Amino acid sequence: MDLHEIYLQVRRQDIAYIKFIVESYELLGILRTVDSEEAVIVLLVLEDSLTLAREVLAALAGEVDLKEVPRPAGLGGDWLLGELAIHGRDAGEET
Repeated sequence: MDLHEIYLQVRRQDIAYIKFIVESYELLGILRTVDSEEAVIVLLVLEDSLTLAREVLAALAGEVDLKEVPRPAGLGGDWLLGELAIHGRDAGEET
């Protein structure tokens, strides 16, 4: 089965609500934060759930600000490793 990645730009304060809604649908998908500073999230969806996921996102768009965006640059082939690379880019630097 193919895994689809749907990247969304949202408001930071809406991430938890969106995650709650997605998780309330059994087997809809997995939601992860890709970049917390820019409030970019990814919904990982299997092919069988893609239509439902699109319907849920359309309904959510009526409640919260969300915009589908392209996959962020620098994620590489593995979205999780890319997420760690984005958050770790300033690691070791003093603030």
